[in-house]
Amino acid sequence: MSRRPDPAPRRALPTRREAVEAALSRLAPRVPDFEAEAIVDRALASPGLRGAAPETAAWLGLVSYARHVFTEYDSLLEEGYDQDSARHFILDDLNAVLAEWGVRRRIGEDEETPGSGAHGSAAAGGEPA
Repeated sequence: MSRRPDPAPRRALPTRREAVEAALSRLAPRVPDFEAEAIVDRALASPGLRGAAPETAAWLGLVSYARHVFTEYDSLLEEGYDQDSARHFILDDLNAVLAEWGVRRRIGEDEETPGSGAHGSAAAGGEPA
């Protein structure tokens, strides 16, 4: 009886972190390493993104991170502006940051849907605050 050859070695499936990192590198090829790590951490920590596809988690983590860290969004909220108004006023700054990171997609007024924060539910299509 001849011996069957060993099957080809199986590739290990990527971890959730690796999948989100890969998606982020496709979406924002020029995002600095430090920022990329923080974006992935945000996406992985969000309960609303746990069941989301890696591309969705990366995108929503990216937009949320850029909005909170690189714009005046939080200051506007502290001044009493509602989410929609604050998002309107920071839209150009947000798109400028995304463009700098090599993101081709732009955020538009019609895409801005109120989310319930980075810790809220984004699985239904809402975006983290």
